Amino acid sequence: MHYSLIIEDVPDAQQWLAAALCSAYPQTQISYAANLKEAFAITAKHNFDIALVDLNLPDGSGVNAIRKIRCKAPETLCIVVTIYDDDQHLFPALQAGAQGYLLKEQSQQQICQRLQGIANGEPPLSPAIARRLLGHFNTQTPTPESILTPREQDVLTLIAKGIKLAEVAAMLEISRNTAAGYVKEIYRKLDVTSRAEATMEAARLGLIFPK
Repeated sequence: MHYSLIIEDVPDAQQWLAAALCSAYPQTQISYAANLKEAFAITAKHNFDIALVDLNLPDGSGVNAIRKIRCKAPETLCIVVTIYDDDQHLFPALQAGAQGYLLKEQSQQQICQRLQGIANGEPPLSPAIARRLLGHFNTQTPTPESILTPREQDVLTLIAKGIKLAEVAAMLEISRNTAAGYVKEIYRKLDVTSRAEATMEAARLGLIFPK
């Protein structure tokens, strides 16, 4: 069974997102939270595969929900779904651990397609957000060789494709702890905090090629 959480205070938006989720994952079981208080209560008792998080909630920012969810359940994929496409909302969400950022201006079908892409290792990012991230990281143009060791480049290439850490370790014939150490060092060197940011940086460095 696939478990999803929608953190959204507008009932119509809840149902709209639920329909997109059900289209992407027909077997998903959806829970709802209309504010941070409800989100904290439900995530204290249950872990989820995916959490769709609105940023503008009645009792605070969805960034706080993302931070708390990722702290308790790092495997939960937190995806922002919002109207805000500016740096003031985007980067705090990514720094808190969001692994995707979708805009509500997209159609339900487009949201569904972005969610389905997760299975193929594609970060769930609206095109406008991907362009903004690329623009942000294009301010400098270092080469991969000047930043990362060859093994770090290998690890980055794999995690950017959505491969889980345990599988990365197996593919490179290293321990999971060693792989985790490489990821930590990659994040430090690239000054990123999530797979979404790392994927954008890997694309910019020419280590992967977005479809």
